[in-house]
Amino acid sequence: MDERFGKNYKLCNKKIISSIFEEGKQLKVYPFFLRYKSATINSDASFQIVISVPKRNFKKAVDRNRIKRLIREAVRKNKHLLENALLNEKQKLALFLIYTAHKEESYQFISNKIEMLFQRLVENEK
Repeated sequence: MDERFGKNYKLCNKKIISSIFEEGKQLKVYPFFLRYKSATINSDASFQIVISVPKRNFKKAVDRNRIKRLIREAVRKNKHLLENALLNEKQKLALFLIYTAHKEESYQFISNKIEMLFQRLVENEK
């Protein structure tokens, strides 16, 4: 099983990002808010993601960056749940993940919630 989470998983296309907010669907699993949309991605990856931690909730960049690192690691470990389903459907998704909590949660908590979020996303996309 490939657990790499390289550049081809990062969503950088501004047109796709804005279309996620205009036409995309949404899912909520505390402490995450996920906007997503089917998109044509010029990458081998079955999904691309943007991870956002609002400055409004965490003033210090150190705190925001640490939370983003924890989320990236949780996504890397649980991405197989999403990839397997998307490969079966031959579908590609663009994801925008927002961390909504006002305090930093533990890695285990974040990982469990990411897993739950990906399972719900797979169910919704079937």
